[in-house]
Amino acid sequence: VLQNLRAAGNLQLFPVNPKHDQLAGLPCYASIASLPGVPDLAVIATPAPTVAALVQQCGAAGVGGLVILTAGFGETGAAGKSLEAEVKQSAANFPEMRILGPNCLGFMAPHRELNASFVDQLPSRGSVAFISQSGALCSAILDWATTQNVGFSYFISLGNMLDIGVADLLDYLAEDPWTKSVVLYLESVTEARRFMSAARGLSRSKPVIAYQ
Repeated sequence: VLQNLRAAGNLQLFPVNPKHDQLAGLPCYASIASLPGVPDLAVIATPAPTVAALVQQCGAAGVGGLVILTAGFGETGAAGKSLEAEVKQSAANFPEMRILGPNCLGFMAPHRELNASFVDQLPSRGSVAFISQSGALCSAILDWATTQNVGFSYFISLGNMLDIGVADLLDYLAEDPWTKSVVLYLESVTEARRFMSAARGLSRSKPVIAYQ
């Protein structure tokens, strides 16, 4: 993940890990609170039981958004659902901090050369935004896109949708100048009224294709 972020070349990165003084040639910090600045985005890839406390730390520090790659939450059963509830409770203290995931691949923004995921291939730039609830399908589509030279404006894995959902992303993409159309893969639709409203608004100017 760190190597993917470094590839953007225009980011100020702060690795956080109390077990290391340095990672990938960058100074490593013991905690969010010890950082020399407030990050716009934090990418969390630590074991599930540690995530709730990290969300609390990020919120207290004023971090704008989180990508939680970690699995082991609601998708795994009762114990995972309990951990996910703890994360949600921590996040509730900071309503302005938005969260993608958990249990997701992350997201990619090729026009910004940004790869905030654990997939090591950034697709080429294009005009199609791809949003999926299935991480396995994301990997398959990326492999296909590479061989077919298909580009994307955004490539987003939703995961468990603890906070950011499809409707949020459709509202954002409706205003995005790089996105000319949107492809969705949905395993379920939550907040159906919001989803239909966002899809209706987006489809007035940009085609939307949804698979379920």
